[in-house]
Amino acid sequence: MASQIDQISGQFRNEALARNNYQGNKRYDSNHPNALSDGDELGKGENNGKIGSSSDISNRLDSMSRNKYGPNNGYGVENPNAISDGDEYGRGENMGQIGTFTDINQRQEHIKRNTYNENTGYGVNHPNAISDGDELGKGDNNGKVGGLTDNNTRIDNVARNTYNESNGYGVNHPNAISDGDELGKGDNNGQVGGITDINTRGDLLSRNKYNNDINGYGINHPNAISDGDEKGKGENNGQVGGLTDINTRIDNQSRNIYDLNNGYGSVHPNALSDGDEKGKGEDNGSVGSKTDINQRTDGLNRNFYSDKKQYPDF
Repeated sequence: MASQIDQISGQFRNEALARNNYQGNKRYDSNHPNALSDGDELGKGENNGKIGSSSDISNRLDSMSRNKYGPNNGYGVENPNAISDGDEYGRGENMGQIGTFTDINQRQEHIKRNTYNENTGYGVNHPNAISDGDELGKGDNNGKVGGLTDNNTRIDNVARNTYNESNGYGVNHPNAISDGDELGKGDNNGQVGGITDINTRGDLLSRNKYNNDINGYGINHPNAISDGDEKGKGENNGQVGGLTDINTRIDNQSRNIYDLNNGYGSVHPNALSDGDEKGKGEDNGSVGSKTDINQRTDGLNRNFYSDKKQYPDF
């Protein structure tokens, strides 16, 4: 006996099959009327040379009726609308003519406005390409280069230039060597710099107190060694620093309780735990300052567990 779900499923299957137009001898395939192009909207498959639904065929016929090119009038390189024959359609070469009517007119207008043509071609020897006194040509012409403005500007620049072929600038030119003016700065018999440079250097040297000192400033000069004033700081018989440095060092040392005879170390009383607040190092089993020891003792007193009464380990 079929279960309730089988009965319901069978009912739904029968209803679905009843709504299916394609079954039994009317199965849907490439030869079914609804698969072939036979004038309705269902089939689109090829049928005696006809393809597409009714709408497809109508649209295709409409498109073809609006297309001026067809089997008897195919578009190609020799079609009147593809070659240049005086209208706006064709642009292809036709007996030496290229372009539409507008293209040809524009080209002729450009050629009329062009100074250069087949009979007067532009090149390196054309009057408008060489420098002959006008603004057009700039190419070399018997040593002359540039347009009229270029030549005039160059002449003006050359005229304002102090140096030329007859008076070339170099390391030995009066304006390049130090000879008492502001121009030359190069070495000239031991002198270097312009007049301002020389005067400035002379002023600086005159204000330098060590300039005329026969000993010159150095590591042995009184102002370089520590001799009780503020100037010298260099080592002098074991003394180092200016007067202020020495006094500051003496003051710092006088306030330091540790010295050569009382050096601080691991066995110094102030380093060992001996009941005061200074030393914390281990001393006969005691570690820490007085406060450390008191706090540790108080902590142990408040601890329920000790060496004699350990915390149980479960």
